[in-house]
Amino acid sequence: MTPLPKVCYEIFVRSFCDSNGDRIGDLNGITSRLDYLRELGIEALWLTPVHPSPSYHKYDVLDYYAIDPEYGTLDDFKRLLREAHQRGIQVYLDLIINHTSVLHPWFEEARQSAQSPYRSYYWWMNQEQIDRLGVAVRSQTADSREVYPWHDNADDPEKYYGLFFKGMPDLNYDSANLRTEIRQIMDFWLNEMGVDGFRLDAARHIYPEWLKEKNHAFWEEFGQVVESTRKGTYTVGEVWAPAQEVAPYFKGLKAAFHFDLSFEIQLLLLRGRDKGLVEKLLTDYTIFEEHNRDFIDATMLTNHDQNRIGSVVGGDIRKMKLAAALLLTLPGQPYLYYGEEIGMLGMKPDPRIREPFLWTDERDDPQRPLWIKPRHSRRANVRALALQQPDPDSLFNHYKRLIALRKSHPALGQIIRPNLAAFPLDDTEWLAYYRPHDEQSAWVLHNLSGQTKYLAHEQIGLEKHQLLFATYPTTLLRDAPLEVPPYGSVVLGYAPPAE
Repeated sequence: MTPLPKVCYEIFVRSFCDSNGDRIGDLNGITSRLDYLRELGIEALWLTPVHPSPSYHKYDVLDYYAIDPEYGTLDDFKRLLREAHQRGIQVYLDLIINHTSVLHPWFEEARQSAQSPYRSYYWWMNQEQIDRLGVAVRSQTADSREVYPWHDNADDPEKYYGLFFKGMPDLNYDSANLRTEIRQIMDFWLNEMGVDGFRLDAARHIYPEWLKEKNHAFWEEFGQVVESTRKGTYTVGEVWAPAQEVAPYFKGLKAAFHFDLSFEIQLLLLRGRDKGLVEKLLTDYTIFEEHNRDFIDATMLTNHDQNRIGSVVGGDIRKMKLAAALLLTLPGQPYLYYGEEIGMLGMKPDPRIREPFLWTDERDDPQRPLWIKPRHSRRANVRALALQQPDPDSLFNHYKRLIALRKSHPALGQIIRPNLAAFPLDDTEWLAYYRPHDEQSAWVLHNLSGQTKYLAHEQIGLEKHQLLFATYPTTLLRDAPLEVPPYGSVVLGYAPPAE
């Protein structure tokens, strides 16, 4: 079985790398940068949707069996897969099965007549039925701001349900024919194309809110179908909810994104004090284990739906380094959002958190996909990759060192059955934890404050350990107290006695 990747990378395809000069990122652009991703230490890619779509983000699919011409062709996708696999990099497809575009042939047929064979692929009700169920209005959630989810269809007594907006009608999985269609789509991408797994969009909304109790059974069946289609296929779900609600999805999905951890890390960085992060994580793990002992906790700082971590911390590179150290020394399977490793910035609305990657400092760099004029991640306030690569103190090289440490140190790289224990210190400006392992355990210390902090040897038995990683070279193990600069991190390993 293919090893579970220790570090993953999310690419918003339109913004990553342009190969043909049309100012739109594409598949061949990603292929041209696989050596860069391998250099960084990435072992798996999550590509945002690549199917034909009327939108720039492509989360409203027109054809599940094709590649949007803006991004390339099926042959380009096959080449990307082949080249990625040669470098030991897996590729996960963003599979959008909660909804389609209103322009998808299924919906265009369905909206023509209540007798259409595709009518049952979507949710339809007249106003009386909607009112009787009490579902005309919904409360906004973190993943959908839509308040009125029922949308008019011209000259039709029935309305259709679209949780996210009227251009994305929700699919109805009470339809056996629709389930057959989805199985065929999965078979195509897994067996004919050869993708390694799926990221599942809007997993908690696969059934509408008045039938949400059906979600878990659906994903259990989905997991069985995926495994029978190709054994070992990876699945990770977007379940934007607290741990109690996320946990049952692990019965069908191998991994789920840990949104609560993302926001806890952001709060930690902003307040500069720990308020029980490790204890919260251990509680979440206990909840997850009740449903699947071998759950995969997919962790992240931010993704394409959240303000970028660089902007959350006000552009402070020291705090960005601390954020990276937190993500890459805590348990789980971490995902980097493209450009985090060079400190890209971005605040909502959505296009502004998906701005083009800065490869070089050239104003007219042909690789930079300037489909949108950047407002946050500009050459003036974000150092391009080419400037950071030769600088040993750069954010990029900080990420690179941390990723290499995580991949080489078994205690840090353990994903299944997270190994984590609190290491309490009598100071909330420290965050300290222990990653136990039979080969070599690791102790991790983070200075959350803007002041240099000191730790006496006897507080942690420093004389018994070796320094595996430090954010800053001034951090030394010696007779004097351990000195950790502002927002610095230290990883210590137990040093066995010399023979």
